[in-house]
Amino acid sequence: MSGSLQFEIVSPEEKLVSEPVHLAVMPGEAGEFGVGADHVPVVASLKYGVVKLYMQSLDEKKPRHIFITGGFADVAGKECIVLAEDAIDVDDLGTVEDLTKAMDKLSADLDLAATQGDRLRMKTQIEITAAKIDAVKNKPNTLY
Repeated sequence: MSGSLQFEIVSPEEKLVSEPVHLAVMPGEAGEFGVGADHVPVVASLKYGVVKLYMQSLDEKKPRHIFITGGFADVAGKECIVLAEDAIDVDDLGTVEDLTKAMDKLSADLDLAATQGDRLRMKTQIEITAAKIDAVKNKPNTLY
């Protein structure tokens, strides 16, 4: 693909994505940002959220959506490597109902947390689960 960016998402468990894309839009700590071929070199911290991959052009109606729980993006020339804490296709996150049940359980467990550190970890998990629910609600209707 001419003018493409070789894009990879790697987590401790697997390499989830390794393919050329037209544009990748990522959830940066300071907000969403996009990278394409020949982007200025940058290393960026990523927060939890959806990475959107436009394979051919920005006009695509259904970009591929990958949910990450944070990490780093290393962009240089025609290559971008995302080192993610965890990554999963949005199509594989489950249903809104299942995720809502998981969030309800986390919220109930929050009241039982023994330490401030436990409360902080659980609050983060609640925020991530809420973001997963949003990702499933807003995913494109296609499978990869």
